[in-house]
Amino acid sequence: MNTPISPQQCGLPHAVWLASRSPRRLELLQTLGLNVTVFLAQNSPEAEALEAPFEQEDPLVYVQRVTQLKLNAALNAMREKSTEQGLSGLVLAADTTVALNGNILGKPQNAAEAFQMLHSLSGTTHQVHTAVAGAWLDEKGTTQAIRSIVQTSQVEFATLPETFIQAYIASGEPFDKAGAYGIQGIAGQYVRHISGSHSGIMGLPLFETSELMRLIQTAAQSSH
Repeated sequence: MNTPISPQQCGLPHAVWLASRSPRRLELLQTLGLNVTVFLAQNSPEAEALEAPFEQEDPLVYVQRVTQLKLNAALNAMREKSTEQGLSGLVLAADTTVALNGNILGKPQNAAEAFQMLHSLSGTTHQVHTAVAGAWLDEKGTTQAIRSIVQTSQVEFATLPETFIQAYIASGEPFDKAGAYGIQGIAGQYVRHISGSHSGIMGLPLFETSELMRLIQTAAQSSH
């Protein structure tokens, strides 16, 4: 009988807190064997408001700023509860944005926006930036070892047939995804080439995130 590899054998913590609503990020972390607990500091409208870009904001600056805001919100909420519930451990937050010609393509609000985004991505190469930030929260509610990374991938789309675009929008899949598509879904058949991290395009680059968790855990342990 094969014995599964534990996170500890890879230098990872046994458990993490994930400050994200994304089921894809949860699934990706679980592939590492981690015990993942989702912690949401805000309701959905508050979280969406947090993701609002500034006018003409650079996509790379935007994704890192929003990720840090998400982490701070989670840490503050956990700190408030830590005295009564003993919340502690490694906390992760992340954000993904799609950029085309230096412009941010967020989550489409309606079918017209989704069509415009998908039409603009058709037959072009765009960037997908995913930022990840993490910290260790100890039993006293003290934040230690804050670290962050950002990973950028280049994604080349073949020409998207208009019939596909219309059917894809009708399926509802584009509406909770930056850039109006998910590479792990049916739209992936039109991705001609990627340069970077497939898991990063999905929402959490596993290599960079694993390295980040090791750094945070090591720094937290050395501070004791």
